[in-house]
Amino acid sequence: MRTITHFIDGASAPHPGRTSDVFHPSTGQVQAQVELADLDLLNRAIASAKAAQPAWAAMNPQRRSRIMFNFRSLIEANMQELAELLASEHGKVVSDAKGDVQRGLDVVEFACGIPQLLKGEYTEGAGPGIDVYSMRQPLGVAAGITPFNFPAMIPLWMMAPAIACGNAFILKPSERDPSVPVRLAELMIEAGLPKGVLNVVHGDKMVVDGILDHPDIKAVSFVGSSDIAQYVYGRGASNGKRMQCMGGAKNHGIVMPDADIDQAVADILGAAYGSAGERCMALPVVVPVGDQTAEVLRGKLIEGIETLRVGISTDDEAHYGPVISAQHKARIENYIQMAVDEGSELVVDGRGFSLQGYEEGYFLAPTLLDKVTPQMKSYQEEIFGPVLQIMRAQTLEEAVGYATDHQYGNGVAIFTRNGNAARQFAASVEVGMVGINVPIPVPVSYHSFGGWKRSGFGDLDQYGMDGIRFYTRTKKVTQRWPSGGSVIDQSFVIPTMQ
Repeated sequence: MRTITHFIDGASAPHPGRTSDVFHPSTGQVQAQVELADLDLLNRAIASAKAAQPAWAAMNPQRRSRIMFNFRSLIEANMQELAELLASEHGKVVSDAKGDVQRGLDVVEFACGIPQLLKGEYTEGAGPGIDVYSMRQPLGVAAGITPFNFPAMIPLWMMAPAIACGNAFILKPSERDPSVPVRLAELMIEAGLPKGVLNVVHGDKMVVDGILDHPDIKAVSFVGSSDIAQYVYGRGASNGKRMQCMGGAKNHGIVMPDADIDQAVADILGAAYGSAGERCMALPVVVPVGDQTAEVLRGKLIEGIETLRVGISTDDEAHYGPVISAQHKARIENYIQMAVDEGSELVVDGRGFSLQGYEEGYFLAPTLLDKVTPQMKSYQEEIFGPVLQIMRAQTLEEAVGYATDHQYGNGVAIFTRNGNAARQFAASVEVGMVGINVPIPVPVSYHSFGGWKRSGFGDLDQYGMDGIRFYTRTKKVTQRWPSGGSVIDQSFVIPTMQ
């Protein structure tokens, strides 16, 4: 059986001991075992990163950029391999896995512009003979802790800007689908990255706590559930680290009476059920405004669900594949039953789905629930599966209130032809990322990604300029050069520029 090892100091780093099974979600069978680190191995990885970082930071940004360009080319050249490997461990279909890699590659491309992104500011003559300037400098060693649902995209969101800025990086990926992060590290070395600048360490809570407690790690980026994000943020911040922690979501899609309903239905089906709903930017709640809108939307959603195909990850005709594990499948099924027990109307039941020849796979067909209310626990919490809930509203203000009042504030969308309504919606809704006739409003790589409330802990978002700010610190210099021959009077008051 295949063994997935750690990647330290530019090479595979076997560490016999504790392991965790890696399943093939389409078959339910164990396909590999991933080694789990102890604190000694983590310390070895951190020591390698700390030793390599000063020389990497001293390399001029243009040369670092060339390595990022090489890395970009290698990802493109190996896209099919990466997507198939990702799909085999995560379960998403290969076409969706390519999108996972591509959205990470977009951030690598952004990081290729690091010479421009690191430029500081300069003011000549801020005072008599005084100039003021600033410079962005790397932090040292940073770390990323990433989830199972995007094993290529999210590691690249973190490590590309961190490394381009001159930091060394420790990546702790999900132990459920760990192969792609290791392969990306190998491609980084092939691109010319010095050994030790990027290390991949697999592990569980022991390794996470070790990262949060180690004094040589200066910043940690995390993506996962909100409860864990809050824990990671608190423990890391208490140890003086810069923290960036993204949590869960319950994104709403508001459908106005004037919306293009056919287009909205197509968008909602993809956003709700794509990747089996295992996306923090999925659209699991749709809010039609008005009874007539609700009835028309419900009917078209039922028709659309009947056309969806659930299949194995290599099925080119499948819209989505299995969920990540048997435990997660059971959790989703429990939420469906909870919603029914709470009074939701079960319109389409995705439980009990079986795929011939793959009866042990972790498959769920699409589920649709109607007449959901804010008091329901199944609405308040993140289900993270192929489940869409209809929550009816009579006015736009009521619909906006549902999204604004929810504990999560990651993403939201409105479907309308009314520019004024869309403008008011975007200005008033208390959610971090807003889509207007866009169902999954993930910003492009040169903006930044991040939610509000319990969807995001920390002051800076992922990638874009916020990513550059997160992985650097700004040094401010005020300078004056003596002109010679003149005597300057002493002063004991605070300096001013008068």
